[in-house]
Amino acid sequence: MFLHHRNALGNKLLAALPRAERERLLDPAEPVRLELRDVVAERGSRVTHAWFPLTAFLSQVVPADRGHLEVGLVGFEGFLGLPLALGVGSSRLDAVVQGAGEALRVPARHFLRHLEQSAALRRVTGRYAHVVMSQLTQNAVCNRFHVVEQRLARWLLMSADRARSLNFEVTHAFLGMILGVRRVGVTQAARALSERGLIEYARGHIVIRDRRGLQGAACPCYRIDLDTYRDTMAR
Repeated sequence: MFLHHRNALGNKLLAALPRAERERLLDPAEPVRLELRDVVAERGSRVTHAWFPLTAFLSQVVPADRGHLEVGLVGFEGFLGLPLALGVGSSRLDAVVQGAGEALRVPARHFLRHLEQSAALRRVTGRYAHVVMSQLTQNAVCNRFHVVEQRLARWLLMSADRARSLNFEVTHAFLGMILGVRRVGVTQAARALSERGLIEYARGHIVIRDRRGLQGAACPCYRIDLDTYRDTMAR
Protein backbone atom coordinates (compact mmCIF):
# COMPACT_ATOMS: atom_id res chain seq x y z
CA MET A 1 0.00 0.00 0.00
CA PHE A 2 1.33 3.43 -0.87
CA LEU A 3 2.24 5.89 1.90
CA HIS A 4 -0.59 8.26 1.01
CA HIS A 5 -3.06 5.38 1.33
CA ARG A 6 -1.98 4.90 4.95
CA ASN A 7 -2.17 8.63 5.58
CA ALA A 8 -5.69 8.68 4.13
CA LEU A 9 -7.06 7.56 7.48
CA GLY A 10 -6.40 11.13 8.61
CA ASN A 11 -9.46 12.16 6.59
CA LYS A 12 -12.76 11.09 8.19
CA LEU A 13 -14.63 10.57 4.94
CA LEU A 14 -11.91 8.34 3.53
CA ALA A 15 -11.63 6.47 6.83
CA ALA A 16 -15.38 5.74 6.67
CA LEU A 17 -14.98 3.78 3.43
CA PRO A 18 -14.23 0.04 3.38
CA ARG A 19 -10.52 -0.46 2.94
CA ALA A 20 -10.72 -2.01 -0.55
CA GLU A 21 -12.95 0.79 -1.84
CA ARG A 22 -10.77 3.45 -0.26
CA GLU A 23 -7.70 2.01 -1.96
CA ARG A 24 -9.42 1.88 -5.35
CA LEU A 25 -10.53 5.49 -4.98
CA LEU A 26 -7.02 6.60 -4.03
CA ASP A 27 -5.17 4.55 -6.65
CA PRO A 28 -4.40 7.66 -8.76
CA ALA A 29 -4.42 10.08 -5.80
CA GLU A 30 -1.64 12.63 -5.52
CA PRO A 31 -0.38 13.85 -2.14
CA VAL A 32 -0.13 17.66 -2.20
CA ARG A 33 1.31 20.22 0.18
CA LEU A 34 -1.04 23.22 0.39
CA GLU A 35 0.37 26.56 1.50
CA LEU A 36 -1.42 29.44 3.19
CA ARG A 37 -3.49 31.52 0.71
CA ASP A 38 -3.16 28.99 -2.13
CA VAL A 39 -6.27 29.06 -4.33
CA VAL A 40 -7.37 25.53 -5.20
CA ALA A 41 -10.74 26.35 -6.80
CA GLU A 42 -12.17 29.43 -8.47
CA ARG A 43 -15.79 30.44 -8.89
CA GLY A 44 -17.08 29.42 -12.33
CA SER A 45 -14.15 27.11 -13.05
CA ARG A 46 -14.38 23.42 -13.91
CA VAL A 47 -13.89 21.05 -10.98
CA THR A 48 -10.81 19.04 -11.93
CA HIS A 49 -10.18 17.20 -8.65
CA ALA A 50 -11.78 16.03 -5.45
CA TRP A 51 -9.60 17.25 -2.56
CA PHE A 52 -9.35 15.34 0.72
CA PRO A 53 -7.57 17.45 3.37
CA LEU A 54 -5.45 15.61 5.91
CA THR A 55 -3.86 18.44 7.90
CA ALA A 56 -4.73 21.43 5.69
CA PHE A 57 -8.05 23.26 5.76
CA LEU A 58 -9.71 25.59 3.29
CA SER A 59 -12.14 28.50 3.34
CA GLN A 60 -14.92 28.56 0.76
CA VAL A 61 -15.77 32.16 -0.07
CA VAL A 62 -18.13 34.10 -2.34
CA PRO A 63 -17.85 37.68 -3.67
CA ALA A 64 -19.65 40.27 -1.55
CA ASP A 65 -20.08 44.04 -1.54
CA ARG A 66 -16.90 44.66 0.45
CA GLY A 67 -14.75 41.86 -0.94
CA HIS A 68 -15.56 38.26 -0.03
CA LEU A 69 -17.55 36.37 2.59
CA GLU A 70 -16.71 32.93 3.91
CA VAL A 71 -19.57 30.44 3.71
CA GLY A 72 -17.78 27.25 4.75
CA LEU A 73 -14.65 25.56 6.07
CA VAL A 74 -13.38 22.22 4.80
CA GLY A 75 -10.82 20.19 6.67
CA PHE A 76 -10.11 16.58 7.57
CA GLU A 77 -13.80 16.04 8.34
CA GLY A 78 -14.84 16.37 4.70
CA PHE A 79 -13.74 16.98 1.14
CA LEU A 80 -13.68 19.73 -1.46
CA GLY A 81 -15.42 18.84 -4.71
CA LEU A 82 -18.99 18.31 -3.60
CA PRO A 83 -20.38 19.61 -6.93
CA LEU A 84 -18.99 16.44 -8.53
CA ALA A 85 -21.06 14.25 -6.21
CA LEU A 86 -24.14 16.33 -7.07
CA GLY A 87 -23.68 16.01 -10.82
CA VAL A 88 -22.31 19.52 -11.33
CA GLY A 89 -19.05 20.09 -13.16
CA SER A 90 -18.18 23.63 -12.05
CA SER A 91 -17.68 25.43 -8.76
CA ARG A 92 -19.75 28.39 -7.54
CA LEU A 93 -17.26 29.17 -4.77
CA ASP A 94 -13.62 30.12 -4.43
CA ALA A 95 -11.56 27.84 -2.18
CA VAL A 96 -8.56 29.37 -0.41
CA VAL A 97 -6.13 27.58 1.90
CA GLN A 98 -6.59 28.97 5.39
CA GLY A 99 -4.48 26.35 7.16
CA ALA A 100 -1.34 25.04 5.48
CA GLY A 101 -0.82 21.30 5.41
CA GLU A 102 -1.26 18.09 3.46
CA ALA A 103 -4.11 16.89 1.25
CA LEU A 104 -4.84 14.15 -1.25
CA ARG A 105 -6.36 15.03 -4.60
CA VAL A 106 -8.17 12.61 -6.86
CA PRO A 107 -8.83 13.39 -10.57
CA ALA A 108 -12.48 14.24 -11.15
CA ARG A 109 -12.93 11.58 -13.83
CA HIS A 110 -11.70 8.83 -11.53
CA PHE A 111 -13.78 10.13 -8.61
CA LEU A 112 -16.94 10.10 -10.74
CA ARG A 113 -16.25 6.61 -12.05
CA HIS A 114 -15.74 5.31 -8.53
CA LEU A 115 -18.85 7.14 -7.33
CA GLU A 116 -20.90 5.18 -9.88
CA GLN A 117 -19.41 1.89 -8.69
CA SER A 118 -19.37 2.42 -4.92
CA ALA A 119 -22.53 2.53 -2.83
CA ALA A 120 -20.37 3.31 0.21
CA LEU A 121 -18.89 6.41 -1.44
CA ARG A 122 -22.34 7.59 -2.55
CA ARG A 123 -23.65 7.13 0.99
CA VAL A 124 -20.77 9.01 2.64
CA THR A 125 -20.75 11.89 0.17
CA GLY A 126 -24.54 12.17 0.32
CA ARG A 127 -24.46 12.48 4.08
CA TYR A 128 -21.67 15.01 3.88
CA ALA A 129 -23.74 17.03 1.40
CA HIS A 130 -26.52 17.13 4.01
CA VAL A 131 -24.02 18.36 6.62
CA VAL A 132 -22.80 21.14 4.32
CA MET A 133 -26.33 22.28 3.50
CA SER A 134 -27.21 22.33 7.21
CA GLN A 135 -24.10 24.37 7.97
CA LEU A 136 -24.95 26.87 5.23
CA THR A 137 -28.39 27.30 6.80
CA GLN A 138 -26.82 27.77 10.22
CA ASN A 139 -24.39 30.33 8.81
CA ALA A 140 -27.30 32.41 7.54
CA VAL A 141 -28.83 32.42 11.03
CA CYS A 142 -25.47 33.20 12.61
CA ASN A 143 -24.65 36.12 10.33
CA ARG A 144 -28.09 37.65 10.89
CA PHE A 145 -28.59 37.28 14.64
CA HIS A 146 -25.25 36.88 16.40
CA VAL A 147 -22.76 39.59 17.32
CA VAL A 148 -19.23 39.72 15.92
CA GLU A 149 -17.58 38.53 19.13
CA GLN A 150 -19.72 35.37 19.18
CA ARG A 151 -19.10 34.70 15.50
CA LEU A 152 -15.36 35.24 15.87
CA ALA A 153 -15.23 32.79 18.79
CA ARG A 154 -17.14 30.25 16.71
CA TRP A 155 -14.81 30.65 13.74
CA LEU A 156 -11.69 30.31 15.92
CA LEU A 157 -13.02 27.08 17.39
CA MET A 158 -13.90 25.72 13.94
CA SER A 159 -10.41 26.55 12.70
CA ALA A 160 -8.74 25.04 15.76
CA ASP A 161 -10.69 21.82 15.22
CA ARG A 162 -9.51 21.55 11.63
CA ALA A 163 -5.95 22.63 12.40
CA ARG A 164 -5.91 20.15 15.31
CA SER A 165 -4.06 22.85 17.17
CA LEU A 166 -4.71 25.82 19.44
CA ASN A 167 -2.18 27.87 17.43
CA PHE A 168 -2.71 29.11 13.88
CA GLU A 169 -2.12 32.04 11.56
CA VAL A 170 -4.82 34.50 10.48
CA THR A 171 -4.79 38.24 9.77
CA HIS A 172 -7.26 40.96 10.75
CA ALA A 173 -7.93 41.59 7.08
CA PHE A 174 -8.83 37.97 6.43
CA LEU A 175 -11.00 37.76 9.55
CA GLY A 176 -12.84 40.87 8.41
CA MET A 177 -13.40 39.28 5.01
CA ILE A 178 -14.72 35.96 6.28
CA LEU A 179 -16.94 37.54 8.93
CA GLY A 180 -18.21 40.24 6.61
CA VAL A 181 -17.35 43.11 8.96
CA ARG A 182 -14.97 46.06 8.92
CA ARG A 183 -11.48 45.58 10.28
CA VAL A 184 -12.23 47.74 13.33
CA GLY A 185 -15.05 45.33 14.25
CA VAL A 186 -12.63 42.40 14.19
CA THR A 187 -10.13 44.35 16.31
CA GLN A 188 -12.75 45.12 18.94
CA ALA A 189 -14.02 41.53 19.06
CA ALA A 190 -10.50 40.07 19.27
CA ARG A 191 -9.58 42.54 22.01
CA ALA A 192 -12.66 41.58 24.01
CA LEU A 193 -11.79 37.87 23.80
CA SER A 194 -8.16 38.64 24.67
CA GLU A 195 -9.09 40.75 27.71
CA ARG A 196 -11.11 37.81 29.02
CA GLY A 197 -8.02 35.60 28.77
CA LEU A 198 -9.53 33.40 26.08
CA ILE A 199 -7.05 34.10 23.26
CA GLU A 200 -3.79 35.84 22.48
CA TYR A 201 -3.50 37.60 19.14
CA ALA A 202 -0.42 39.32 17.74
CA ARG A 203 0.95 39.87 14.23
CA GLY A 204 -1.46 37.47 12.58
CA HIS A 205 -0.91 34.66 15.08
CA ILE A 206 -3.73 33.30 17.25
CA VAL A 207 -3.28 31.23 20.39
CA ILE A 208 -6.37 29.88 22.14
CA ARG A 209 -5.64 30.03 25.87
CA ASP A 210 -8.98 28.87 27.25
CA ARG A 211 -10.86 26.60 24.88
CA ARG A 212 -13.74 25.94 27.28
CA GLY A 213 -14.14 29.65 27.91
CA LEU A 214 -14.05 30.34 24.18
CA GLN A 215 -16.84 27.80 23.67
CA GLY A 216 -18.86 29.71 26.23
CA ALA A 217 -18.22 32.94 24.32
CA ALA A 218 -19.24 31.44 20.97
CA CYS A 219 -22.78 31.41 19.65
CA PRO A 220 -24.78 28.14 19.81
CA CYS A 221 -24.02 27.57 16.11
CA TYR A 222 -20.68 25.96 16.94
CA ARG A 223 -22.28 23.18 18.98
CA ILE A 224 -25.13 22.80 16.50
CA ASP A 225 -22.62 22.21 13.69
CA LEU A 226 -20.78 19.58 15.72
CA ASP A 227 -24.00 17.79 16.61
CA THR A 228 -25.20 17.86 12.99
CA TYR A 229 -21.96 16.30 11.76
CA ARG A 230 -21.96 13.63 14.48
CA ASP A 231 -25.61 12.68 14.07
CA THR A 232 -25.50 12.62 10.26
CA MET A 233 -22.18 10.88 9.64
CA ALA A 234 -22.64 8.27 12.39
CA ARG A 235 -25.74 6.71 10.78
